[in-house]
Amino acid sequence: MSVSTYLYSLSSELIITESERIAINGYTDTVKTRLSQHFQTGLIVEQFSFGSFTRKTLMPKKADSESDVDYMVVFNPNKPTLGFYGGMTYTYYEPSTYLNWIKGFVEGKYPRSEIFQSHPTIVLQLSKFKIEIVPAKKDSNDTYEIPAPLSDYTKWLVTNPNSFNEIVRKKNTAENSKIRPVIRVMKYWNAQNGYIYSSYDLEQKIVNTYYYNCTTVWDYLRTFVSNISTVYLGITATSKVDRLKKICENAYNYESSYWSPNPALAEAEIKKAFPVFKL
Repeated sequence: MSVSTYLYSLSSELIITESERIAINGYTDTVKTRLSQHFQTGLIVEQFSFGSFTRKTLMPKKADSESDVDYMVVFNPNKPTLGFYGGMTYTYYEPSTYLNWIKGFVEGKYPRSEIFQSHPTIVLQLSKFKIEIVPAKKDSNDTYEIPAPLSDYTKWLVTNPNSFNEIVRKKNTAENSKIRPVIRVMKYWNAQNGYIYSSYDLEQKIVNTYYYNCTTVWDYLRTFVSNISTVYLGITATSKVDRLKKICENAYNYESSYWSPNPALAEAEIKKAFPVFKL
């Protein structure tokens, strides 16, 4: 089997199954229903999934133990309440208040599940996937804002939760539908190597790479790997990236040797970085 065929096959194996997709939709539908029941009418204005699940780059749990589904809950910051003298008042809440609301919700509705806080999210560990619930609000310009971690959740951070989806879609279309396969294969390697990059950061790096004269998943992967920067990485992470670069270089040399091309040796070499995966 050629390296190109192997990597294409591997990227296909790394797509979440239909049963996993159905299960995730079931989980998020239940969360949506329970949130609507838990909070008073009008307090929540929007709920939706975002992130790698909606970008079609979510990894199977078996391939990436940190695989999760991002879910945004948009609260109405201007919902009026009846004041002491009968007039309507508007209350400003700190970001930490919204986080505590979500935490109280999951503790009450999912008492047997593992729950913890991670950055601006409350993580709900269910049987097959984690759901990271992000509280948010919209400002007067319809801009989404989420709690800013570096401010100890006292300030808001502007975000556009699904803008990257369109960037990935356009890049994937422009590059012969090879970007999503490269993302999946590289996220698999990243998980195998202790998460050198965050999932989102890795996807951004892949999308922002310039690809020239590429046709196969192998072409695109090799181009990306050869351009990965190790600036700001620690010694251990740098050595892992350097090893990946060397493996890809060796595999290419084995299969493209003018005098004695050896596809079998090339395949064995590439499997050192991207081992066989089966659900």
